[in-house]
Amino acid sequence: DDSGVMSPTWHPKGTHVAYSVVGTHGCCQLYVLDVVSGAARRLEAVGGGLNSTPVFAPDGVVIVYTHGEETGTDLFATTVFERGPARRITVGRGSDNTSPTFSPDGRRLAFTSGRLGHPEIYISDADGTNPQPLTYSVGDQNYRSNPDWSPDGRLVAYQSQQTDGSFQLNTISLRDRSVKQLTSEGSNEDASWAPDSRHIIFSSTRTGSKQLFVIDSESGRWRQLTRNGGVRLPAWSPPLTR
Repeated sequence: DDSGVMSPTWHPKGTHVAYSVVGTHGCCQLYVLDVVSGAARRLEAVGGGLNSTPVFAPDGVVIVYTHGEETGTDLFATTVFERGPARRITVGRGSDNTSPTFSPDGRRLAFTSGRLGHPEIYISDADGTNPQPLTYSVGDQNYRSNPDWSPDGRLVAYQSQQTDGSFQLNTISLRDRSVKQLTSEGSNEDASWAPDSRHIIFSSTRTGSKQLFVIDSESGRWRQLTRNGGVRLPAWSPPLTR
C-alpha cells in the first residue's frame, strides 16, 4: 500500500520483530510481527503522529518507543501482548528524545536527547527518572546519537558527527566513560551489537552506497555483508533456538 517500513527491533527471545510503518501521510504506527506465522498486528495503545524506534525490554513484556505530534518527541512505554495504556517516560519540553536502548538487566535506558540544544546520549532509569548525560560536546563535535547497549552491559555504541559532516562509530565505557573510535572511512551509522558483545553490525558509505558491515570492536577488523546498496538500520538478533 505504498507504506515504508523502518526501525526493526528483535524480541529478546527472537520470536517477534517490532517496526515502524510510515504511511502515505507521513504518520507512523508500530507493528509487531510474529516471525513464525508471519502475522503482524498494530500496537493499539500507540496514538497518532510520529511513532518510531521501538525497542523491547529484556523481559519481552514492555516496548519503549519514540512518540511525537507537533513539537518535539518523547519516549513512551506500553505492554506488547496485553492491552494497556501508553505511558510517557521522558519530559523533553519540546526537544527530541529518541532511539532508546535497554541495559541488559532492564533497569536503565540509554537514548538520544536534544535537551541541551544538540543531540547527546543520555542514561536514565527504565521509568525515565534520573536522566543524566552519558556523552557531552567536546570541541567541534556536537552531535551524538543512536545508542546501542552491549549485551554484557559494559559499553554503549553510538554515532558521532565529525567536522566534515560524516558520522563515525564510537563506544563509551559505562565504568570510566572512556571513548574508543571504531571507524574512520566513509560515514558510519546505526550500530547494533552482536550477542557476543564484541562484533557490531552497522551501515557505511565506505564503498560508495550505503551497505552493511560487521566490525570486531576489539581488533578493528571489518567485513562487508551486503552489496545491493541503500541498506541501513540493521538489527542483530538474540541467539536463536528451535
